[in-house]
Amino acid sequence: MNSRLDSQELKTDVCVVGGGMTGLIAAVAAARRGAKVVLIHDRPVLGGNASSEVRMWICGAHGHHRKETGILEEIQLLNLKRNPDGNYSTWDSVLLEFAKMTPGLTTLLNCTCNDLTMEGDRITGVNAWQLTTQTWHSISADLFIDCSGDSILAPLSGAEVRWGRESREETGEPIAPLKSDLKTMGNTILLQLEETSEPQDFTPPEWAYVFDEESNLPSRVASGFGHNFWWLEIGGLKNTITDSEDIYDELVKAAWGIWDYMKNRGPQAEKLRNWRLCWLGSLPGKRENRRYMGPHILTQMDVESEGKFDDIVAYGGWSMDDHHPAGLYYPGSATIFHPAPSPYGIPFRCLYSNNITNLFCAGRNISATHAALSSTRVMGTCSLLGQAVGTAAALCVEQQCLPAEMSSQKIQTLQARLMEDDCWLPGKTRPLSKLMQAAQVSGSNGEAIDALLDGHERETDKMPHTWTAPIGTSIELKWESPQQVECLRLIFDSNLNDDKRMPCRYGLNDKAMQVPATMVRSFTVEIQSEQGDWVELTTVKDNRRRLYILPVEQSVTAIRWTGQSTWGASELRVYSLEASATAIPLSKNPPAGKRWADIIAEMPAEDLAEPDHGLEHKGHGSSRVGA
Repeated sequence: MNSRLDSQELKTDVCVVGGGMTGLIAAVAAARRGAKVVLIHDRPVLGGNASSEVRMWICGAHGHHRKETGILEEIQLLNLKRNPDGNYSTWDSVLLEFAKMTPGLTTLLNCTCNDLTMEGDRITGVNAWQLTTQTWHSISADLFIDCSGDSILAPLSGAEVRWGRESREETGEPIAPLKSDLKTMGNTILLQLEETSEPQDFTPPEWAYVFDEESNLPSRVASGFGHNFWWLEIGGLKNTITDSEDIYDELVKAAWGIWDYMKNRGPQAEKLRNWRLCWLGSLPGKRENRRYMGPHILTQMDVESEGKFDDIVAYGGWSMDDHHPAGLYYPGSATIFHPAPSPYGIPFRCLYSNNITNLFCAGRNISATHAALSSTRVMGTCSLLGQAVGTAAALCVEQQCLPAEMSSQKIQTLQARLMEDDCWLPGKTRPLSKLMQAAQVSGSNGEAIDALLDGHERETDKMPHTWTAPIGTSIELKWESPQQVECLRLIFDSNLNDDKRMPCRYGLNDKAMQVPATMVRSFTVEIQSEQGDWVELTTVKDNRRRLYILPVEQSVTAIRWTGQSTWGASELRVYSLEASATAIPLSKNPPAGKRWADIIAEMPAEDLAEPDHGLEHKGHGSSRVGA
């Protein structure tokens, strides 16, 4: 580090490198669970491949009610409420809110990690350069989580990694190539289209590549709209890190040429008459390069056997989606969707380094073969991995242990906390707490309710696990003697068949995004004191959370919840209503914005005084407009 430039030192419990969906969620999860966290991200906006800079869809597990929940669902539900038009600047603001307004989390944007310090096989600190402030940041921490995608902490620390495709002989994977190589899936640059009310002309740059019927483009785009242009992919034959700029140059030339073909010569040209290119990415999204080696390397066979691990902490369910490394150059199919079960479990042992003792990994860089990575790499799955390592890191801080020292008992604690935070773990059932075992749970007409007590908070194998009732109906929890209740934990139906993706194009008649109709919108909670009086605890009028944690923090004999409205459905749907004797971390609403006039009023008067430039400068510059 050059000592002539400013420098700052930070000490924290957990340092997360990389602020894509995985890193953001890892940082938020660790901070909510009590750890002090620093998040370093080398871009001006969060979200990585899902951000406004790349705009790739957040894909995840296939199938009925298989969608990923936890912090990811919380983020997407807030986006649906605030961002009906699918505006990417608004999406960026949602992600920024989670980072900047989570207590215990410090976020450094535009900050590139480029060095570290070590003691033996432990990382003791990382150094990062913040471009915007021209400041060096030195962050020391007990634990590090690499969510950078490119695994920047691996070459800096000497962590063991893999790159490329393993041979069929080495792994025994039927879909692996006969010989190992360093080829990967490539990088993609996306286009977004916008429909207008009148015809739009397009003239490509002279240097754009020219596509016609003799190219392989018709097999990719056919007569359609490009389907998010995920196939606009180059780079797998090169090194997607060191050759990144050359790959980008090729992608840009191809992207302009593809739109030229679609708009001016392709079979969809008439259909696109009133459409224009409203955005072309300047940052390609990456799929694959370095993968950490952990105590367990996930394989095709693990995926196909449904990953029934004792230390399951997340799940996948996307097909093994193996793109050809030649990408757009390849004349055949852009990818092969090898079948994968949905869901399959992913073990904790894939999420930390084999040889660097305090280093977690999450995202597309986990310990997996190329074949398994082709499924686990999608952002819905990566988001679950981020919440798993963030929660695990906070537990390691609490227990003063390293990842490899997580005993089976600690793993069970980790699994319980993940499920408490609305992360589904296939094959696991949430146990009924002693407080709920002692409660009498009934509806408005006094009927007993079992669905809220079965430990399942989504439909599994198409079996219903939800309580349904007319709007205005109540649920009552009652005890024979007063009970100390710290909080009420509610799980509503956010329609887990809806992927909640941001748009890939903008048509004039497109429907606005909205909170799922099945969600409870407003409700009231009352408590009964030891004296028998009913008192309103709160009324929530505009709920958009699937997981809702309501502080109670007092002794009660009964709790009554009443659903007053939904976001459109004709009935109430609730998966869980649980009184907890222990506090559960909750997402707090950010503070309301201040009045600008009040901010000005609080400023020192001398900072707002009229400028005094002296008489000799009077009038100078008065004619300069827009300088």
